[in-house]
Parts: sequence; C-alpha cells; structure tokens
Amino acid sequence: QVQLVESGGGSVQAGGSMRLSCSASGGTLSAYCMAWFRNRPGNDREGVAALEIDGRTVNAHPARGRFTIAKDSTKNILFLEMNDIRPNDANVYYCATKRPGGYCVPMPLCFDAWGQGSQVTVSS
Repeated sequence: QVQLVESGGGSVQAGGSMRLSCSASGGTLSAYCMAWFRNRPGNDREGVAALEIDGRTVNAHPARGRFTIAKDSTKNILFLEMNDIRPNDANVYYCATKRPGGYCVPMPLCFDAWGQGSQVTVSS
C-alpha cells in the first residue's frame, strides 16, 4: 500500500503563491495516476488536478489557469503549484493515487491511497 504525506501548507496572502508537496513511500509515483483534492461542503471532496502516467494533466475548475500539478519521479514527490491564490482557495488539500487502468481524472471514489491533508489559510 502506498503511503502519502503532504507538506508545504500554511498561511498565504491573497494574490500570493504556495507550493504543496506530497512524498510517497511503498510505491513508485511514476506507476500511478496521481491527483490533488480539497474539501467541499457536505462532507465531500472536489478534484483539483490529476496527472496521468504519461505526463498529461487533467485540471478541474479550481486549478484552471492558476494551479499546476507536477512530479519529480526521481525523488518520488508530487507537487501542486498554486499561484494567484484567492480567499476561496483556503481549504485542506489532499494528495491521492490510483492504480493504473481506466481514466485518470480527479474523482475521489476512484483513488485508493490518500494523504492526511495539508491546510492552507488565506489572509486578505
């Protein structure tokens, strides 16, 4: 079972930038579809972005134009680069992995392993 640990969260000023990291153990990220999520009202989570095994990205609405998902395969780390952060971006962000097969899209029920989450707060 892949184990994931997020880091890099904290407080950021509106309009600023932040980079979240997700370190993986027990598996190689290059063999998995990977994604970032955040909480949504109703005890649910919404997708932010997903990264295909072949390197293609699938961005959900929160990430379009401002957030970028990337990975460092040699270090087994997944990143979420956040730019022009808005007050509504304040949330708990989770990284997750999905076993190969089928589509790689940021839908929570499709993913097998999850990190504990990293909280981002926004000041204005």
